[in-house]
Amino acid sequence: MRAVLRRGDRIPPYDRRAATYAPPSFAAYSIPWRTLPSALALCPLVTPTVSESSLPDRSAPKDDVDDTRIEVTGAKQWAAGIPGVYHSLQHALIEAGPVRAARTLAKLNQRDGFDCMSCAWPDPPKRKLAEFCENGAKAVAWEADRKRVETSFWAEHPISELAERSEYWLGQQGRLIEPVYKAAGSDYYEPIEWNRAFDIIAGELNALNDPNEALFYTSGRTSNEAAFAYQLFARSFGTNNMPDCSNMCHESTSVALAETIGIGKASVSYTDFEKSDLIIIMGQNPGTNHPRMLTALEEAKKNGATIVAVNPLPEAGLMRFKNPQEVRGLAGRGSQLSDQFLQVRLGGDMALLQALSKRVLAAEAASPGTVLDHHFIDTKTNGFAAFADHVAALDEDEVAEATGLTGAEIDELAERYIASTRTIICWAMGLTQHKAAVATIREIVNLQALKGNYGRPGAGVAPIRGHSNVQGDRTMGIWEKPRPDFLDALEREFGFPMPRADGHDVIDSIRAMRDGRAKVFFAVGGNFAAAASDSEVTDAALRNTKLTVQVSTKLNHSHAVCGEQALILPTLGRTEVDVQASGAQFVSVEDTVCAVHASHGPLPPASESLLSEVAIVCGVAHRTLGESKPIDWQAMIDDYDNIREHISRTVPGCDDYNVRIREKGGFVLPHGPRDSRTFPTKSGLCELTVNELEWPKVPPGRLLLQTVRSHDQYNTTIYGLDDRYRGIHRGRRVVFVNSEDLATLGFVDGEQVDLHSEWSDGIDRHVDGFRIVSFPIARGCAAAYFPETNPLVPLDSQADRSGTPTSKAIVLRIERAATA
Repeated sequence: MRAVLRRGDRIPPYDRRAATYAPPSFAAYSIPWRTLPSALALCPLVTPTVSESSLPDRSAPKDDVDDTRIEVTGAKQWAAGIPGVYHSLQHALIEAGPVRAARTLAKLNQRDGFDCMSCAWPDPPKRKLAEFCENGAKAVAWEADRKRVETSFWAEHPISELAERSEYWLGQQGRLIEPVYKAAGSDYYEPIEWNRAFDIIAGELNALNDPNEALFYTSGRTSNEAAFAYQLFARSFGTNNMPDCSNMCHESTSVALAETIGIGKASVSYTDFEKSDLIIIMGQNPGTNHPRMLTALEEAKKNGATIVAVNPLPEAGLMRFKNPQEVRGLAGRGSQLSDQFLQVRLGGDMALLQALSKRVLAAEAASPGTVLDHHFIDTKTNGFAAFADHVAALDEDEVAEATGLTGAEIDELAERYIASTRTIICWAMGLTQHKAAVATIREIVNLQALKGNYGRPGAGVAPIRGHSNVQGDRTMGIWEKPRPDFLDALEREFGFPMPRADGHDVIDSIRAMRDGRAKVFFAVGGNFAAAASDSEVTDAALRNTKLTVQVSTKLNHSHAVCGEQALILPTLGRTEVDVQASGAQFVSVEDTVCAVHASHGPLPPASESLLSEVAIVCGVAHRTLGESKPIDWQAMIDDYDNIREHISRTVPGCDDYNVRIREKGGFVLPHGPRDSRTFPTKSGLCELTVNELEWPKVPPGRLLLQTVRSHDQYNTTIYGLDDRYRGIHRGRRVVFVNSEDLATLGFVDGEQVDLHSEWSDGIDRHVDGFRIVSFPIARGCAAAYFPETNPLVPLDSQADRSGTPTSKAIVLRIERAATA
């Protein structure tokens, strides 16, 4: 029987030596004053007046979104400050309550606490008392929600109704606390016992004609321990069908970097930012997607760094930052971050990067021996001559057309790059979700090689991952294309053959379900139906399966997009204590710079019936596989150290995992290009590549649309209906368009329109009822929020070689609303 904690138990610090809890010694929910995060002290007008009784009534379901109430104000020119503190506390106090908010925020991103389930930005060597951002506070409040989805909810709300609800409404219903099951032919979920749920899954899996008829999806919030157990279950079952959220975001990064520098991860550490001369941020909005990055950028500026932003949208977080933990951030103007803003057109980044390389090479030719790092090029690279010849012939007219930039703007950045001896180039999905994404990222590698910006303090390539442990999941083996040496290690460890054929990524999984080749869909975390492209096709594909299984903490749209049968399995969140047979457990995660550290949840579980992700995965695996494989699944449930022992013998760089993960701050995985300028490519060198210039072509009368997050959003989780940095309030169905494009197309600000995408298959994909917002986006471009506009992204519109959906390059036709 799994041990549980009950309301009234105090959660003492975890003692890894005893692996147990000390006896309760304080009254329920007592909080020492010293553990309160400093953020509470930054909002004196709010904090003292809030009590449990004064908070809004959340006992009844909230009304769903009414987009006719949208209000538009001016976009902000700076990020965070007092509003950042206020909105952080607003969510934390209303949803989690004052005591739970204080307990969780005091432990968030601390060495003895838990890792934020939001973005993957690394922790600084020296932690502040409040080591979290606004979106981190929202993520914690969302998971630490006091509200529960009670048993009565399932009889009151048919699945057909839930399918029509917004993501916002679904998430506001509270924490899931019991497993539920939808039988074939039913429109309702009903509570079910855990053992019965496991039996249903095992029965459907074992009834398949081929293991490859099963799909095992993973979200980036899954811990290293759960991810390792999950991939072991899937491969023991006989398939490499392990689509994951990486397939939809940074897969282009993984492909491009693996073949050029030999490893698909950032070649920098946290401290490299404070040592850099020049930081170029491309296709990224850190103010909303990685807010703690702003602190690192501010420190870099104090140390003399220059920051350049390259993006179609002017984002507040890249203009000015008011650090809420400093007086100047609360009462002053804060810190200007960007020294130069290049408003590139969507898909024009490859042209810009090639133009920069051309200018760097020209500067070397004009003054030989003064610009390039010849020693690095001669001893550490392959393909320099062909690359140099290629970019020398670059057509400047094509560069201007692709980027929308002037030659003077590009010259200015080139001069900054040439003058810098330590440059970091960062990027996110603004680069990865294009047809030519892989080639574009290879151009970053090319440019950085010219000046030897690898294995040098303050220099490197820095893809910024957007999900807490998405990188760790891949390290643990969640990949549809596993490396042969990893499979060899698994076979040595467990003593039986592993499947060798590549499995399905996200898009191929949708095709397999659509075509009847995949019959069971199992998801640990995430919101697959809302996150994937071509929503109508994705929904139909999921409904074409025999069984869908979702391991979740809260309701989302995927729960309403069911197979013939469906299960929702509620799980512990990262904020919660996890006690198994051997005592208190912890999990581990990896951030965007390869640092691995432990995470201990501080709160009692939302329900005594919840199971951890590890317990669910291993429980289903044991029920499905029985004794057919020599794996002790129960031992892994009872003590996560047993999982980590397996990891230490099978995952490269994870030797002595149990010892090193308990060290202060954890440990950093090896990275050849960063650590020793060694490149684990086929040639053993940094590969410089020749990439034919490509950019999206848009017919007359059309725009190029990118999907974006709002500031009240994390991936498909909608915390609220405001995007205050862009001036949007009380709704989400808006499309941002340049005022000159509006005039050319014959529309006006505030007009109601329908959005249609155009693709070679001729299908009219559309989403209706959007409000036009005049916005200073790059000419010829438009932006709107996902998941609302995911229906516009054709399933087959993918990045070359990586398969990532091209969600930043949708040919858009705007029409006046049919109901206008």
